[in-house]
Amino acid sequence: MERLNDTLFLAINASGHPNPWLVALASFLADDIIYGVPLLLAALWLWGKREWRSGLLAAFCAGELALFVNQIIALFWFHPRPMMVPIGHTLLKHAADSSFPSDHVTFLWAVGLSLALETRLRIAGLFLLFLSLVVAWARVFVGVHFPFDMVGAVSVATVCVVLLLPLRTLFTQLVTPKLAEPLYRFLFAKLIGRGWVRP
Repeated sequence: MERLNDTLFLAINASGHPNPWLVALASFLADDIIYGVPLLLAALWLWGKREWRSGLLAAFCAGELALFVNQIIALFWFHPRPMMVPIGHTLLKHAADSSFPSDHVTFLWAVGLSLALETRLRIAGLFLLFLSLVVAWARVFVGVHFPFDMVGAVSVATVCVVLLLPLRTLFTQLVTPKLAEPLYRFLFAKLIGRGWVRP
């Protein structure tokens, strides 16, 4: 399996003299685009429809649960990153911690899949699922992950989303209307009063 992992990695990883524009794009996708996900969720909460909110909250919780599971996996099984082996070309600085699974792709896939399962939020979910595949490519291209790290990320994220599915009603009937929305209205009372965000 490791030989296949290495072979796939070398097929995707950047060459010794990659196009600078491609490196810049891949580096942005690999390291920075992830910060747009919480911003997207926040924007949909603040300016989207109220009935979207339970789905948004469930998606965020799925992403956080998946990241927590990743931390547990890393405690019990360490897998070196490509530059620690070493193999291929590393174009992005990264801590020498365990590579499996990819946190970036785990969070993206969990949030995207959770949203895609919500009819009202399906377009946003499908966009994030596509983005997660692009980020998966980018993180292998810049040399901070192996392809199997991405397979692990998708697996962990999918399992976490499925585990939370039975709790969707809880988010709809209790967590969002009784806890999250009252807290939101308290914290954003002035902005809501001015009509800058939805109540």
